[in-house]
Amino acid sequence: MMSDSEPSSGLTEEPLAHVTRDGRAHLLYEHLTEVGRLAALFAAREDMRLFCELAGRWHDLGKYRLHFQKRIRKENGFEFHLEVEGSTERDHSTAGSLWALRMDQRLWPVAMAIVGHHGGLRDSEDFGDRVGRPEKRKLLEESLAAGAPEDLRELPPFLDLGVAEKFSLHRREFWTRMLFSALCDADFLDTERFLNAARAADRRTSVTLERLSAALRAFLDRKQSGAPDTEVNRVRREVLSSVLASSSNPPGVFSLTVPTGGGKTLTSMAFGLEHALARGLRRVIVAIPYTSIIEQSAAVYREAFGESGCAVIEHHSSVDPDKETALNRVASENWDAPVIVTTTVQLLESLFACRTSACRKLHNIAGSVIVLDEAQTLPPALLTTILDGLTTLVEDYGCSVVICTATQPALGQRAGFPAGFPSIRELVPTELRAFERLRRVTVRWPESRKPISYEELADEVARERDVLAVVHSRDDARKLCALVDARVGSGTTLHLSALMCPEHRSRVLAEIQARKRRGEPVRLVATQLVEAGVDVDFAVVYRSMAGLDSLAQAGGRCNREGLLEGLGELRVYEAPTPPPRGVPQMALTVTRTLLAQDPDLDLSPDNFRRFFERLYANASLDGKGIQDLRAALRFKEVAKKFQLVEDEWSAPVVVPYDGCEPLLEELRRLGPSRERLRALQRFTVTVPRKLRDAWVAREMALIAADTVVYLGPERKSAYDETYGLVPGQVGLNDPALLIRG
Repeated sequence: MMSDSEPSSGLTEEPLAHVTRDGRAHLLYEHLTEVGRLAALFAAREDMRLFCELAGRWHDLGKYRLHFQKRIRKENGFEFHLEVEGSTERDHSTAGSLWALRMDQRLWPVAMAIVGHHGGLRDSEDFGDRVGRPEKRKLLEESLAAGAPEDLRELPPFLDLGVAEKFSLHRREFWTRMLFSALCDADFLDTERFLNAARAADRRTSVTLERLSAALRAFLDRKQSGAPDTEVNRVRREVLSSVLASSSNPPGVFSLTVPTGGGKTLTSMAFGLEHALARGLRRVIVAIPYTSIIEQSAAVYREAFGESGCAVIEHHSSVDPDKETALNRVASENWDAPVIVTTTVQLLESLFACRTSACRKLHNIAGSVIVLDEAQTLPPALLTTILDGLTTLVEDYGCSVVICTATQPALGQRAGFPAGFPSIRELVPTELRAFERLRRVTVRWPESRKPISYEELADEVARERDVLAVVHSRDDARKLCALVDARVGSGTTLHLSALMCPEHRSRVLAEIQARKRRGEPVRLVATQLVEAGVDVDFAVVYRSMAGLDSLAQAGGRCNREGLLEGLGELRVYEAPTPPPRGVPQMALTVTRTLLAQDPDLDLSPDNFRRFFERLYANASLDGKGIQDLRAALRFKEVAKKFQLVEDEWSAPVVVPYDGCEPLLEELRRLGPSRERLRALQRFTVTVPRKLRDAWVAREMALIAADTVVYLGPERKSAYDETYGLVPGQVGLNDPALLIRG
């Protein structure tokens, strides 16, 4: 960074937007013109296009101030143009916002987007306070006096200033979000193109939806032609054929109800691609509830697409820094690829976020096919807001939504459930009898409500050679795994939980497959993360009593491929510990009610519908009052409250697992990039935020490149090779480091 005493030499006298450390200049006029052009190009609706262009042209008007131009020539580097909260000297967004309001008060969405283009969308009260301060109004006058060009400031002809007022309050809020997204992405991309042309070039891809669809069809043809003529494979072929026959239907909300093992991963992608091509949509976004299976699904897609698989963007940002720098913000994803594989959290929280890095992708969601995999996991307390947001995407922004699961939630509009989708079209015809034909599991319900001890359960699990036991919590998983291991031989029982990083979990899944190929016993103890699409197959599955959807998902890991001579067995047991509070306990109560009414309760679509209808009827579907906050344009408050994963379990930390240290060293040396952050996601574990903050405060956890919190190699003893991170051990140094060679 240049000092005050060493002004950069050789710079043009033209106003500047950015200057690199080596003195290369980015002209302000060119930046504003190009951001306006890009933002208009990114507009999610035709009636938004001119507003996006204005936001782009005005967003940095404050940089024309003579004071700012003097400072930028002396101090600019990668960081100087970023605004600092409370700093009038670096404030360059308020001037453009005030100009929008001076031109017409109905341009308030443009004004709000401009004010937020560095610090994020603000609550309406905060926004009003900022633009109402005398010292802020002075910034506009200084910018105009410094010669902000008139051709940038003028309103285009035929601008319908009343567009936003035509929408309902919630749709108006969402329209503002889309405008903000187009501005942020345009600003980031033009800045990135100037700061790092090589990184900007990496975004370009020649892969099209047509090419991906052709590759997938060829792959499916090869897969089907080489598959044995079993009932499972016949059902998969018939389901695929029926689903593709519906791909030319108009955009809307669809359900894809396929029993576990019915091939929904590839079938849903095939539908998404064909539907996008038939209806002129731009991309397919697959949202999966757990990071533990994203790599698995993305790998399946890449295999299917062959050399075109490079077009698949895998985005499940466990590393999503609160502190933004110029480098890590341009490294964040904007979802400009034809296929996105992400988490449900990443997708849905982006719809209601306020931070620039999270919002920039929103305009690219418009005109997409959105596949909600394992959609039964949507939290009831946020359901009204989720369904309203998805309905808005369908009705206002040309999206299609595919609700994809074997345990279909009751999301259609009905009496007592006005928040539901107005219409849902099922893609799998009932006459296929898919569930009946793919029945591979029988359910054995507990004989009484009396809990079984984990010692007794361990005895039962140890007697089986091919068995999965699913428990309520991470602590339960560790306890039961140790008890089983004590009975069958130390180190032979496998374990899966979210305290293990994705790389560790992948190695465990590979070990399961290797043991099965060798004909060895496989005993696995896991938390419920194993239930949402993890590709494992056991003869017997034990599952603690829970919601009917969870039981069905556990049953989906039993006789998954139909290879047993008879049926697999799902053995439901009463656990000695309760499920987590909230929805899991409520779901368990609903299941017990249904079981009391029907002792032979089975895992059929009709019973899932009854289960979800009762679950939603007993829940507060807008328990946090988010819809009122949205109507009041309280963007920051909405983002704070709309969290699919509660705050106490949303802080990522990179753990000292084999293979992460070279990636951390590269991050420290070169700074953040999309590739480096994505690589580190495979080594993250989420822990209570307060706990992580305490580790950082006591320097037990460190921060790399102002971006990633990590536990260094000196904390290696806190990461167990079987159980993953043991938080209570983080305060202990690795004894091996005390031994000097």
